[in-house]
Amino acid sequence: MIWLDDIIARRYGTSESLSSSDELAFELTKIARRFRNLKHLLTVFTIFLFFGTTSVNAREISGSAYVRDADTVVVAGTPVRLNGVDAPELSNRYGRTAKAFMERLLRGEQVFCDLNGDRTYDRWVGTCFIERDGQWVDVGAVVIANGHALDCQRYSGGRYRSLEPAGARSRLPQSNYC
Repeated sequence: MIWLDDIIARRYGTSESLSSSDELAFELTKIARRFRNLKHLLTVFTIFLFFGTTSVNAREISGSAYVRDADTVVVAGTPVRLNGVDAPELSNRYGRTAKAFMERLLRGEQVFCDLNGDRTYDRWVGTCFIERDGQWVDVGAVVIANGHALDCQRYSGGRYRSLEPAGARSRLPQSNYC
């Protein structure tokens, strides 16, 4: 272990070579700044490690679901935005009908969500599933296939487009970001 006397001796040859307490205070201040800078660097690194990369945040969650609207559910206390699903807002009747459909679909179900690590507002983005007849069913695909939401190609890559029923695009409003 390096002691303060050793640091001073290395810097000035011997600890006796210091002529005043001001020089000692100056050296101690420099040492304290180095440790403070190191502490800040470690803090920034830790923040980056936990919050700066999406792969760290990608995860799976499961539990019962509370439906906010047809493209947002809260599973095990975590808000999840269904990836690639564009449902109408609750401010119009189609949005309220879509929410009611989702509530019926998920009532009493164990919902599993695969989160991709992205966030939008307060929500994690992911794909959620329920089990039906021994098969995992994509909740987003069900809501789209039943005419309550549209495929948002920008985020889905078009994987749900073929599930949209005839007339859904003329009846439901499409968000500008899709």
